[in-house]
Amino acid sequence: MKIAVKGRRLRMKKGINQWSFPESMPAAECAALAKEAGFDGIELCLAEQGELSLESSPQQIRAIKQSVRDIGIGISSLACGLGWSYALTSPDPANRGKAIDIVKRQLEIAAQLEADTILVVPGAVGCDFIPGAPVTPYDAAYENALEALAGLAKEAEAHRVAIGVENVWNKFLLSPLEMRGFLDQIGSEYVGAYLDVGNIVLTGYPEHWIRILGHRIKKVHFKDYRRDAGGLAGFVDLLAGDVDYPAVIAALNQIGYSGYVIAEMIPPYRHHPAQIIRNTSGSMDAILGRT
Repeated sequence: MKIAVKGRRLRMKKGINQWSFPESMPAAECAALAKEAGFDGIELCLAEQGELSLESSPQQIRAIKQSVRDIGIGISSLACGLGWSYALTSPDPANRGKAIDIVKRQLEIAAQLEADTILVVPGAVGCDFIPGAPVTPYDAAYENALEALAGLAKEAEAHRVAIGVENVWNKFLLSPLEMRGFLDQIGSEYVGAYLDVGNIVLTGYPEHWIRILGHRIKKVHFKDYRRDAGGLAGFVDLLAGDVDYPAVIAALNQIGYSGYVIAEMIPPYRHHPAQIIRNTSGSMDAILGRT
């Protein structure tokens, strides 16, 4: 890890998550638009079915990797949202086993794509925005996720792909101190945090999380959020919310972070969806001091 020089900004890479694009847009088209908008990389997303899925063949994965590479843009990482349905925290052994198998497959596909990190939603204690979502006792959720990720660390090391545990609205790992302690119990350089700055703002301050987690941060998601809006409606375009981005950048520089910062803009614009990609690129240039 590079160490920040006092008074000088490290050059972070600028990426964007595939969920920021229309769901029907193929990966190569997403990458082409990201490249045209000035991004250095794209975070691809793994689904249960579709173009890049659990069932994708090695040939299909290689074709996606080559199409992105031919466009001249990097694959920053591989995200997956299936952790909301199949949870490492689940008290149901069958559901938890499926979640473990999905993370193993995600690691395998990321290695084939030559991505160095996967985003993992570890599950949940509870979730207000998913109707009928089950509630898992906190202590059980903690022990289940800890055991699962400790086992998956060996898979991650074998593939040389890091697992980034994302802080999400799951009523779990609610503070940077708890996240730090959780990761340190696992004790693997291949299991760290996937820090989403926008997800923190409702209950805390991302710059605090950055300084406390330090080298444990594998990747960073940029979003923005307005506290007074509440709920999912509070997520807004970059620089339109309450994230203190100067403080976030100062904290990232302080810990020596020089990897990807990746915008996750959900949902895409209903009309002229390419515009959110261009707008986000411009906002990130301002945040990163590229303008």
